[in-house]
Amino acid sequence: MHHIKGFEAFLRDTVNLSQGKLDLLAARVEAIYKALKADPDLGPLVLGKKPQGSWAQRTIINPVGNSEFDADFMLHLAEVIEWADSPKTYIDKVYAALHRHSVYADMPHTRKCRCVQLSYANSMHVDIVPYLHLEDGREVIVNRDANVWERTNPAGFTDWMQKKDSIANGNLRKVIRLMKYLRNHRNSFTGTRSIILTTLLGERVSETRALSEPGCYSNVPIALLNIIEDLDTWLQDRPVKPSIPDPSGSGVTFDHRWNQETYAYFRERIHTHAREIREAWEESDYDTSVRLWRKLFGDAFPDLPRPTASVTPAMPKFATPLVIATTSRAGRAG
Repeated sequence: MHHIKGFEAFLRDTVNLSQGKLDLLAARVEAIYKALKADPDLGPLVLGKKPQGSWAQRTIINPVGNSEFDADFMLHLAEVIEWADSPKTYIDKVYAALHRHSVYADMPHTRKCRCVQLSYANSMHVDIVPYLHLEDGREVIVNRDANVWERTNPAGFTDWMQKKDSIANGNLRKVIRLMKYLRNHRNSFTGTRSIILTTLLGERVSETRALSEPGCYSNVPIALLNIIEDLDTWLQDRPVKPSIPDPSGSGVTFDHRWNQETYAYFRERIHTHAREIREAWEESDYDTSVRLWRKLFGDAFPDLPRPTASVTPAMPKFATPLVIATTSRAGRAG
């Protein structure tokens, strides 16, 4: 059964980062930005800011337990020709600006490969990612470890994401959040980075399928079923780790973000989850279907009262049951 109301409540009450935390994040990012803009050394180079990653894509979820949640923003900086041979200087300059600030100097802050991370006690950490438009036309971020530029196209990725989510009737982002919940809170396919998960799920959303099979993304559970089964089919055809291009058209890939072992485990877990989702979705008994959804997502998935008059929607012709062999690992979801 679909349990559309159950998924709505699960996302709202358990999975999604609360509006209060999102507002706090926005306020803190604005304060950081104002501090960097006011810095006498860095400030003249600061041109703007924009959210990045799960915050920008609206796929951020609640952290596990009392863990911090994290968010990124891109700090648009002007190019300094004298630093052309040392891209890491931009990260060093952002770090130095925080280090001399009256408030942020006393907060944990550190230089990472592509950002400066600022941590708030028992709350969140914010990754500040220097971002430039170079004179030669490239949009880049910094790889401090290798001291090189990395191409990026944040606007292109956002446009791609919006298009895919629109095709999926606004349900792609919800599916991504649910799958991140499985990874983070249910310890499934650990090691797969969010950018890869987002890209693989988004690429499975098909405009052709949406036109030929109306309703295939009409609500959260049916979108979850079809996207994950399509991903499973794609993965099972590829036992060796495939290349994952950036869908924004930047020309880079995300291949360095995982290895064959991580990929193989992800492939195995998605195979299992595709079967579990199909079983829960097809189950006609209300109580049994709730138990199956809770087996997958845990006890936080709501056990709402049985509707007084409920008829399970007829199964669309495209939801033909699949026979899927699977394996599982102890201690993992499913």
